[in-house]
Amino acid sequence: MRERFKSFFEQKQRPKILVVGDLILDEYLWGGINRISPEAPVPILETRSETLALGGAANVANNLVALGCEIHLCGAIGQDEKGDKLLQTIHNRSIQTEGIFRFVHRPTTSKMRIIAHNQQVMRIDKEDNRPITAETEKKLIQYINQMLPSMDGVICSDYQKGILTKKVIHAIMQKAKKAKKPVIVDPKSSDFSLYKNATVITPNLKEVIRSVPIKITNKENLDRAAEYLLNLTRSEAILITQGKDGMTLFQNKVKPVSIQTEAKEVFDVTGAGDTVISVFSLAVFVGFNFKEAAWLSNMAASIVVGKVGTAVVTLDEINEFLYEEMLRTSHTILEVDELKKIIGLAKSTEKKVVFTNGCFDIIHGGHIEFLQKAKSLGDILVVGLNTDNSVRNLKGKGRPIKNEKERANILSALKFIDYITLFNEATPEKLIREIKPDILVKGDDYKIDEVVGREIVEGYGAHVKLIPILKGHSTTMTLEKILENHRPSEDSKEN
Repeated sequence: MRERFKSFFEQKQRPKILVVGDLILDEYLWGGINRISPEAPVPILETRSETLALGGAANVANNLVALGCEIHLCGAIGQDEKGDKLLQTIHNRSIQTEGIFRFVHRPTTSKMRIIAHNQQVMRIDKEDNRPITAETEKKLIQYINQMLPSMDGVICSDYQKGILTKKVIHAIMQKAKKAKKPVIVDPKSSDFSLYKNATVITPNLKEVIRSVPIKITNKENLDRAAEYLLNLTRSEAILITQGKDGMTLFQNKVKPVSIQTEAKEVFDVTGAGDTVISVFSLAVFVGFNFKEAAWLSNMAASIVVGKVGTAVVTLDEINEFLYEEMLRTSHTILEVDELKKIIGLAKSTEKKVVFTNGCFDIIHGGHIEFLQKAKSLGDILVVGLNTDNSVRNLKGKGRPIKNEKERANILSALKFIDYITLFNEATPEKLIREIKPDILVKGDDYKIDEVVGREIVEGYGAHVKLIPILKGHSTTMTLEKILENHRPSEDSKEN
């Protein structure tokens, strides 16, 4: 997956996408609340700044531009000051605006959010949901028919503000079918039959609940609801977003795929749905399958909810998250070839790799302190672990006390160790040449020129670090103490 995305990431050509839907001006009033009004028991917002952002279908377009796509936006705005501000903001994002028309009888839809101490405390909406005129509807359809054949795909972003009428949606589906272009819909209407013949529909759970004659109380009910909607819309897939519970992809005659959210911290969910449909659509339009596209869009949503306000996700952020995801989900105990890939991935994101090695036959306090200090020197700690055969050759008959599997499992339970790999040689020289750590660590019971691998790492610009070891702790000393404490006394021999 990462390699396929990387290949797309490195391409210069980006898809051309037609976005049709309701255009919204998002206004933000930023400030702080430090006192209560003497006029009424309400907080007083001391304003610090005001910002404008794109909302609705315009935010979908904005997300896609941030991902490097060529975007043609189709919708309508009011003949008013807010409309002027919205159109200018769209222009500033390098979004094509020939398909944006002006209402005469309706104002521009706007949402003002009051933000205090990075938290949304109030939202003020201004909108008029009267049906658009036949004249506006005709202009939209003419533009869609003109532009759609030259696009790589179409996104319908329905916020139920009147743009995606039955006639407009029908025109999109008809033209897309003829031109063999995919159409992806983010729905708001509870009547999903409006979106018949869409390639994929991306509702959230609440929208699904409103649209089906099925009470959804468990996974089985959700599966039945998805099957109902697939049959109703004749879509190839339905991607249901479920907030903190991630998302589920349903396809005809295919087992549903559940994807858990990856969000580390949630600040604001504003526009997260726009990010999902943007990244999902982009991935589908460039050739990813629905499962891969859903996985990428879930990742993008996890990034955007960590930002405040209507935000977008960039290709760089997704790429970085992909690297982090691979590092995070890798097993602790790895074969050398797999470890080399992970280390290469880590270094490509400027992670500092620390390496140390040992037998670690019986873990004691000295080991723990040493490994903690080793990890503190970089981002990733790799431990080279002697195999049983290697330990036997080094320590003699009777060693190791614990076999290599036990020793590896014990080390993997230590949270400060990232990866472990076994080596069968007497020294880790070969392993060091393979993974090329940034820092080679040993205890200060060695001298620098005695450290195996020093010349190797210094040869490519890395260095060796000696860490003070805890005196009086070693596996040999531990074994001697055990034997001494359990050696039969002279009295017991006589008896």
